[in-house]
Amino acid sequence: MAMLLGACARRAPTPSIALPSLQLAPAALGHELSVQQRLHFQFGRQQRDLDALLEVDAQEVRLAVQAMGQTGVRLQWDGQQLQEQRAAWLPPAVRSARVLDDLQFSLWPSDAVRAALPADWQLQDDGVTRRLSRGGQDWLVLTRVSPQRLQLDNRAEGYQLEIESLEPTPP
Repeated sequence: MAMLLGACARRAPTPSIALPSLQLAPAALGHELSVQQRLHFQFGRQQRDLDALLEVDAQEVRLAVQAMGQTGVRLQWDGQQLQEQRAAWLPPAVRSARVLDDLQFSLWPSDAVRAALPADWQLQDDGVTRRLSRGGQDWLVLTRVSPQRLQLDNRAEGYQLEIESLEPTPP
């Protein structure tokens, strides 16, 4: 999600360091999930608001992100292959693999994330803040502001993302 928003910037940022790819199995989340989200992305002075629909079951992760009523990207991850459908207007800097990594870093259990990391990367999680670090430097930081609101700070690529999960409307 974060990179999708990050691509709204005119140029892709040059990362300070390459963050590791997680590629976690959908089942590693440990439960099914279906949630509508509002995303607020900030890269430098540029800011964008997007809507997302996320669904996860034991077999697949599905994510659709829209801007101004138009679908920008649809992602499907089955634990082996990442498939995407992109709108022509979506900047090439939007990298589906980074979107999936940010999503999994933010929502999957710490043990699953930790198991996917190369030996020189560390994950600390105190229940409020999750930090991905290497060489004593935090490169990706997630803050759980509330059960419905997360803030992701990608220091390697220079963007911030706020994710607000919307409560289902009662029938």
